[in-house]
Amino acid sequence: MEIFILAFFTLGYLVLAGADIGVGMTLPYLGRSAAERREVIAAIAPFFLGNEVWLVAVAGVLAGLFPELEGELLTGNYTLIVVLLLAWVIRDMGLWLRGRVPEARWQGFWDGAIVAGSWGLALSWGLLLGHVLLGLEGPISLLPALMLAVLFATHGLTFAALRLRGVLRERAAVLSGGAGELRTYALTSAALVTVGIVAGLRLPLEPGTSGAVLTPIILVLIPFLVAAQAWVWWTFRHRVTGPSYL
Repeated sequence: MEIFILAFFTLGYLVLAGADIGVGMTLPYLGRSAAERREVIAAIAPFFLGNEVWLVAVAGVLAGLFPELEGELLTGNYTLIVVLLLAWVIRDMGLWLRGRVPEARWQGFWDGAIVAGSWGLALSWGLLLGHVLLGLEGPISLLPALMLAVLFATHGLTFAALRLRGVLRERAAVLSGGAGELRTYALTSAALVTVGIVAGLRLPLEPGTSGAVLTPIILVLIPFLVAAQAWVWWTFRHRVTGPSYL
């Protein structure tokens, strides 16, 4: 049961937050002007904070239910984890601050932070997974990292195609030919799930001794998390019609 809980939160993060990361990575392609970029960001505005909860949950599950695995993932990866966290902070700073001052240079700087932070997140996850899956280190480890980054970017484009309209939708739908957007999103989601499952099979998933106490609590909380996520998706199911609060 503990393994199911870890897989549930990890795969949920990859699919949900992976779309946010991918949209940030492809922001220069999707948005050719400040106004267009703000509309692109509006596609992820209702979701990105809730999606980050899944990563927080993964960290909590690792610390509470898989302390040995947490230690193994951190061992030798401290620098990579720090880079990942910095990229996360930089990306979120860009999202929150880009619209606070109506000045082109200010917005351009923070748009760059969104792109850099998103790429940093994607590459950090790719390097971490490459180390876990293949034991790669050094320059060769960039190859699987770039492959995962491309997958994140593709996933972001498929999500943007579901959320945007007009010329922005056409740019995002370049992979689906303007049709079959939901099918393409399902395919990229399945690819991310596959990556997560393969990584999990390579990990020493030996639960700790606190599962008897924590597992029932987590199982009670999961339906509330799923219900909240479903409510957000249902509320913001329509395509973006203009800029958001970001």
